Order: sequence, then C-alpha cells, then structure tokens
Amino acid sequence: MPLAFDRRLVNLLELEHPIILAPMAGVVTPALAAAVSNAGGLGSMGLATSTVDAARQMINAYRAQSNRPFNVNLFCHKPAVANPAVESAWLARLRPEFERFGAEPPSQITEIYKTFLDNDEMLAMLLEEKPKVVSLHFGIPSADKIRALKAAGITLFATATNLREAQAVAAAGVDAVVAQGYEAGGHRGVFDPEAPDQQLGTMALTRLLVRHLDIPVIAAGGIMDGAGIAAVLRLGAAAAQLGTAFIACPESQADDGYRAALRSEAAQHTVLTSAISGRPARSLSNRFTALGATVSPKDIPAYPIAYDAGKALIAAAKAAGETGYGAHWAGQGAPLSRAMPAKELMQELVTELEAA
Repeated sequence: MPLAFDRRLVNLLELEHPIILAPMAGVVTPALAAAVSNAGGLGSMGLATSTVDAARQMINAYRAQSNRPFNVNLFCHKPAVANPAVESAWLARLRPEFERFGAEPPSQITEIYKTFLDNDEMLAMLLEEKPKVVSLHFGIPSADKIRALKAAGITLFATATNLREAQAVAAAGVDAVVAQGYEAGGHRGVFDPEAPDQQLGTMALTRLLVRHLDIPVIAAGGIMDGAGIAAVLRLGAAAAQLGTAFIACPESQADDGYRAALRSEAAQHTVLTSAISGRPARSLSNRFTALGATVSPKDIPAYPIAYDAGKALIAAAKAAGETGYGAHWAGQGAPLSRAMPAKELMQELVTELEAA
C-alpha cells in the first residue's frame, strides 16, 4: 500500500487491508462478516443482543464460511434500573401509535438483554470459542474480565467518543480504541449517557486520540469509500471501521423497508434519537425519530427497557405494512451507500484507497 500509516493492527491481525466491518447487531450476518474477512478486511458480528447459545451459533456459522480472524462485539452499559412510573407513562404515550395498526402496547416492559458487565456465561463462551477480537461498546468491563480475555489470546477493542473515555480504554489494557465520531450510525458509544456529549467528529477525534495515545486508533463514523479510508489513515489511524457502507449489501439482514429508506430522501436526514431504544442512536429519519423529537429524554425508560417497547411498536407497524418505525440505524454518510455484494464492495474500497 502506498500510504504510510500505523500498521500495528494490520500486522497483529494479519489483515490485507485496514478495513473493519462495524459489528451492527441485527444487520450483520455471519455471511456478511465472512465476506469482508475473506476479502482481506476484518469481519465483525454484534452479539450484544444475543443469547449465549445464539452467539455461539453465529460464531460457528462464521467459521463454516471463513478461517480468517473476526471480531465479536459486546455492550458494557450499566444494568438498567426499572422505573415503573416512567415505563407506564411511556407505554401510555405510545398507545396511539400502536392503535394506528390495531395493536395493543405491551402491558409491561423489561430489560430484554444483559450487559456484558455481569454476563459471566457470555464470557465463558468467548473463552471457549476464542474469537481473534472482542470489541466493547458503552464502556469497559472489569479488570478480571479483561485479564481473562487477554490471557486467552484475544485482542480487545473498545469504543470511545472523547479523549477521557479513550484514556480509560488505554489504561485498562485494551489493545486498540475505536474513535467513534458524531457522524456514526447506530448507538453512540458514550460511557455515561447522562453526561454532556462532546459531539466530536471523526476527523477531530481520530487526530486527538492519535496524538495522545500509544495504542492503535480505529476511525469510525461517516466513512463510506476509499477516499474516506485514506483520509483517516493520513491522520494516523490504524484502520477504518465502516458500517453504513455495508447495510445495502445483499448479505446483510436489513429488510426491504430499511433498504428502501436508505435509498430515499431519509438518507439525507439522519437523526440522533433515544426514543427507539433508550440510548442515543443515529437513525435514518422516519416516523419513530419524528415521535422522538416530541418527547423529553427524561420521559423515556432506561436502555434497554425502552427497546422492549420500541421493538414491539416496530413489529406491530411492520405487520400492518408500515416500515417507517424501524430501527434504521445509519450514519451521516448514508447518501453514499452502494448496493452490491460485500466482496465487490471490498474490491471497490481497496481500489479507491489505492487511488487516493
């Protein structure tokens, strides 16, 4: 490659190209992850919302299609604290939306999946399966978990949205930090969703972390083509992580409504909303994000309890033929999306990178 950049991560993971697939839970399939890895990048899968058995099945399905290194992602959010009054009021607020589709909201909502912070069963599975990389979002687990994963020969990534979070990542012994810019699609990786968000863009954040940290920095957010990858490598990044760029690939799990929205005017108007899941996440503009603009964050139940209601509303609307309530996570680069098989997209990205 003609560019001079931080090659530590590429060498460590034996990658041909400094391109990492974002581990989008509910979107990335083992087939998509394997296609990226087989094309010389690092395939990733989001396991945060999966049971241990389902997570193991995804790992096995990946290994049936690729023998290349891969990444699995877990969420390290604080366990949700139930608030029956807020949850009841939220369900009452959503009732008219359900009634549009002849449906009833749930009678109650609960924490629909566990945080990795206290999921020892998931840890045990990872120590058995030994994926090459485990990436962490929303924070970092205990020192004991980090030591156990590293002792098993697993490389660790963790997301940061500002310098303080990144310094905590490095101090914990994590091997590389994902610099998630404000442009990025999906859930913001902020450690504390109650604290002010510095809203740093990918370019500024990447350069800031490269200047202050000794571990490799992976740039994420708004990167859709080889020119974008080249730009972050020139800033000192060791790799670029792309998510929205791969949503339109036929191997992704995105449904027809999601794909149609990505091709529509909605791609020009991504919105950061907490209404769908209970934590800030960037989505294509739709009916759910419009609803979110009318409510205060304090009125939304904790994550992922709110997601229990959100998923129920999405399902009710979809059953009635309305896809405008989907969790259509996407970054600000959405208008640059290209629909093609992942292998072909990887070839395009590499060609563009070399040209840049």
